[in-house]
Amino acid sequence: MPSQDGTIAYFSLEIGLEASIPTYSGGLGVLAGDTIRAAADLGLPYAAVTLLYRDGYFRQELDKDGRQHEHPVKWSPEERLEELGPRAYVPVDGRDVQIRAFRHWVVGVTGHRVPVYFLDADLPTNDEAARNITRALYAGDPDHRIRQEAVLAVGGKRMLRALTHDCVCFHMNEGHAFLVPVELLSEHLSRYDKQRLDPEAMAYARSRCVFTTHTPVPAGHDRFGIDRVRAIVGDHPVFNRPDMYGDEAGEGPGGSPLAGEVLNTTRLAMNLSRFSNAVARKHAEVSRKMFPGYRIEPITNGVHAATWTGPAMRRLFDKRVPEWRHYNADLRLALSIPDEEILSAHAEQKKTLIEHVNKTAGTKMKADVFTIAFARRATAYKRPAMLLSDPERLRKIAEKAGPVQIIYAGKAHPHDGRGKEIIQEIVRNSKELHGAVEIAFVPNYDIELCRLYSAGADLWLNNPEPPLEASGTSGMKAALNGMPSLSTMDGWWLEGCVEGMTGWAIEGEGQGEALFHAHADSLYDKLLHAVLPTYADKAKWASVMKHAIAINGSYFTTERMVREYALHAYFP
Repeated sequence: MPSQDGTIAYFSLEIGLEASIPTYSGGLGVLAGDTIRAAADLGLPYAAVTLLYRDGYFRQELDKDGRQHEHPVKWSPEERLEELGPRAYVPVDGRDVQIRAFRHWVVGVTGHRVPVYFLDADLPTNDEAARNITRALYAGDPDHRIRQEAVLAVGGKRMLRALTHDCVCFHMNEGHAFLVPVELLSEHLSRYDKQRLDPEAMAYARSRCVFTTHTPVPAGHDRFGIDRVRAIVGDHPVFNRPDMYGDEAGEGPGGSPLAGEVLNTTRLAMNLSRFSNAVARKHAEVSRKMFPGYRIEPITNGVHAATWTGPAMRRLFDKRVPEWRHYNADLRLALSIPDEEILSAHAEQKKTLIEHVNKTAGTKMKADVFTIAFARRATAYKRPAMLLSDPERLRKIAEKAGPVQIIYAGKAHPHDGRGKEIIQEIVRNSKELHGAVEIAFVPNYDIELCRLYSAGADLWLNNPEPPLEASGTSGMKAALNGMPSLSTMDGWWLEGCVEGMTGWAIEGEGQGEALFHAHADSLYDKLLHAVLPTYADKAKWASVMKHAIAINGSYFTTERMVREYALHAYFP
């Protein structure tokens, strides 16, 4: 096999490419898939590494009361992916774990191909504990997470070498891949028979690594006991450098652990990278406050335009903006598309969505009724039930401004009790509003359902509690289909909201419950006085749709995002 020189290696604990390859849970993985597609479109020498989860994330089932039940996702990697011959070995818990790789090719718009390697420890040469390391995504305790991250980073680095990739840059998508630069340090020390870290070794690792953080709150960054890291992956000179990996503040006994006792994966990754970035401008500000003294640049997320544009809109763009697949920025020309054509394309996609929801959820939704979609992970900070927090007010809005129907979807993490309760609240409130506002909660949200929802609804609702949304990308997908957002001012929406043109802002001040009620009041007010009156005027609504495409759809793409990575991170 010839050497593949100059590879940019992209490491992500989850990658979402297709619903039939269930190795993702949500936004992080779907963004990774879109990043890889854009790299293929742009012809970059990319290779991506993730783990092969034979049980997937989970299949969601809801009972009549909205209680979530999780089931393994059984699929056959052998039928969907290409098994490769080389093997690599990763030291885990004092023994070598053998791993293999399966490959999936992502083909870009010009035919350029990017390999995605799925690492699998489920081999008969391994003991049962080792075989379980890659069995399921986000399952198990912190020790299990360390083992998975060792296979991803150390195993991924060694597998790339076995597959003859000569990597010039390693991109860590979140702190899960923090052991990549540690493996680079090990290689350097071994090559020159060194026992201690020196500036040359540190420079070697830093010169090859870049890091992206997606987490806006301290609790979201992986923190492992350094003794457990040593026990699982083995000792390393960098693990004797708490200045490289430890949190700055520590109270000792009776409080939080001392800095030297806990490894913060984000801090270690940033210390061993030449470039670090956040995923939106606001997120960069938040991250700099969280990690003072670090240079953290903003590269705002995007979505892959050709993947998330619905079929009717794709045909329309092919006709009116023929180069849009090669040059996403051409979508600014959507302003010149005739109103009737944009409305007709959307109506076709909406009809498909409504038919699917009625068939799946047993509802009686209508294609001519204003449809709101809220589809994302069910967790407290995203506040999914806000629109239903005052059922009587929502009922009156529907009476005054026209009928409304709402589609919900999203999984709660198996250990997120509050997220599961929120799903039950939504199901309970939907029953209370029956006859006034048709509401559906469609289970088992995945990539295919996201394509349907972001292409076919009329309004994309997003109301996270600021500043807890690092970026968000679902509203970008909606914008490609001419769908405006109604959202709190957080994440990407701070950059994408042009009031009344690309969507509307949910506003309000305060903290905790006071902020929730202020945002809910603004949501209801905007819906009644701005959104629904605009929808009633088809010319005005068509204008909003075209501006959503031209302003946001043309810019918030992974084509633009990956170009920024190439300019600032990969080839500085």
